[in-house]
Amino acid sequence: YTVKSSLPTLSSIEGVILDLLSSDELIGLQLVERSGGRVKRGSVYVTLGRMGQKGYVESRTEPLSAGAVGLPRRYSRPTAFGRRVLDASTLAALAFANRMARER
Repeated sequence: YTVKSSLPTLSSIEGVILDLLSSDELIGLQLVERSGGRVKRGSVYVTLGRMGQKGYVESRTEPLSAGAVGLPRRYSRPTAFGRRVLDASTLAALAFANRMARER
């Protein structure tokens, strides 16, 4: 039996990314560096893309200066919805931990 929920879901990696973005607009490699190994270089951009589709983050592309070579940097930041999902997830985790502590 599978229950489908319309509630937003947040993976642990998405939670880490939203938490890191809550203080600053960052590019993917900065997220990898600041995550202490929790966000991997090979998955950060895929995860950011999925989070964008869910409405958790939005991004902007830095304009390239004249003569610049390579791809422009893409900065991400949480949306208001993404912040609410992170807050709700954090509260749920705290409530669960408190309940488990009381039942011991």
